[in-house]
Amino acid sequence: MPAPNPSTPYSPGQVLPFRQTLLAMLGMCFVMMMVAIDQTVVGTALPTIVAELKGFELYAWVATSYLLTSVITVPIFGRLGDYYGRKPFVVAAIVLFTLASVLCGAADSMLTLVLARALQGIGGGMLVGTAFASIPDLFPDPHVRLRWQVMLSSAFGIANAVGPSLGGALTEHYGWRSVFYVNLPIGILGVFFVARYLPHLRNHTAGKVRLDWQGALLIAAALGGLQLLVELLPKEGASLTIALLGIGSAAAFALLFWWERRCPHPLLPFDMFRNRGLATLFTLALLVGVTMYSMLFYAPLLLQGGFGLSPQDAGLLITPLVVFITVGSIINGRIITRIRNPNRMLYAGFMLMAASCLGIVTTHNYTPHWLIAGYMMMAGLGMGFIMPNLTVFAQQTAGRTHLGIATALLQSLRMIGGMLGTAVVGTMVNHSYFSGVESTLRGTSAQWLPQLDDPQMLVNPVAQSQFLAQLAHQGQDGASLIEIARVALVGAIHEGQLIALAVAVLALWCVRRVPLVQLARVPKPEPAGVGE
Repeated sequence: MPAPNPSTPYSPGQVLPFRQTLLAMLGMCFVMMMVAIDQTVVGTALPTIVAELKGFELYAWVATSYLLTSVITVPIFGRLGDYYGRKPFVVAAIVLFTLASVLCGAADSMLTLVLARALQGIGGGMLVGTAFASIPDLFPDPHVRLRWQVMLSSAFGIANAVGPSLGGALTEHYGWRSVFYVNLPIGILGVFFVARYLPHLRNHTAGKVRLDWQGALLIAAALGGLQLLVELLPKEGASLTIALLGIGSAAAFALLFWWERRCPHPLLPFDMFRNRGLATLFTLALLVGVTMYSMLFYAPLLLQGGFGLSPQDAGLLITPLVVFITVGSIINGRIITRIRNPNRMLYAGFMLMAASCLGIVTTHNYTPHWLIAGYMMMAGLGMGFIMPNLTVFAQQTAGRTHLGIATALLQSLRMIGGMLGTAVVGTMVNHSYFSGVESTLRGTSAQWLPQLDDPQMLVNPVAQSQFLAQLAHQGQDGASLIEIARVALVGAIHEGQLIALAVAVLALWCVRRVPLVQLARVPKPEPAGVGE
């Protein structure tokens, strides 16, 4: 694609003509839809996947393997995009993400699925590290950017609206593998529009770049060790393995801090964390990730395993959460530029998230479905108020020189929060569920503990039917044992969601430390430096 001619009429606040901007943004919309659909359909289908492939102990790893590889790749490609332009990486990321989705759909074991999700996370990390930073490249003026982001929010909302229901319907009628294959047509459309219409913008052309591979390896070691520590601690206890993991992870974090302060091109420029505004925004991104991912991955398990709903019915109840992320983003875009203190939207967002977590903790199988949908709606609305503002505030605070890495770090920290949140909540849910079932089964019923110690029984109708038939043949009431397991699972997930509630309250308290961000208009940039 040739570089835009300087004589071409440009709309204020954007660097391309309207038609090319529209088509480039359409390509970015397909990118966002692919990532959003994948997140929502997998969460809804996950209980069924575990029931077929077995291995509930790897339930959280389907999410955390994706998040772990994403966390590592986001800052790497965020920095590469700053220097070499973002378009090549966006195209490569779409291709990799789509191919990894095919591998996920073809997985024949939980371990294979976890590994394929890790590969998919690399593609997702490339997308997040480059696609989000492409938007301020196209729209330097935050007012114009917020208006165009309605287009992205709408695409995100369409994907999120159909995601849970689509995931439930596909899982129920065509099998869980189809939820991964749905990425194929979206990925093809995304590659076409991005490759054809997104310009290759190079913001930095001077000097040779040396990528901080040592920093990337240290990040992988530190976060990987921390993840394993959280997963294994309840099972291993105070063992030598746990001690070595703790020491190794702490040493990796310390070495990372030492190295990045001396590296000429650090992957994590710690001088950014000295900026009080950026440090607070990064902290909030970490905290919102804990709450958001804990809800996205364990609300479907609560509805299907705890309340006995079908995947399709559970998807319908989850739909308000993801739809109102978009509704909240659109409402936020209309309000944020009209109020004197934009930080108030962050207060409103975290208050809604805390209220939603509190509501979910109080839900039981007799709770009206409209009320559960209302809690999901509040959570989605809160996320819609929080996430766009964290991104725009960080971009404004960091400035053009650190635009890519600031955006990438914000997304990375949200993923780190999600990784830690799902790991901690998953560990608590596993331990609490097993303890609850074990303490309830007494006498002759205790012999059925090995078949009930894995919640996959609660989301697998075939396994349930076989279990009930087996107990009926022996003259026992299998339905009562299933109900005991459901009650234990509901209590376990409630305990896990208390962590999300506490984190949301902590984030609400931290908002007061966000400096006032003025969304000032910026002059129209020159089109020079754009081209391939």
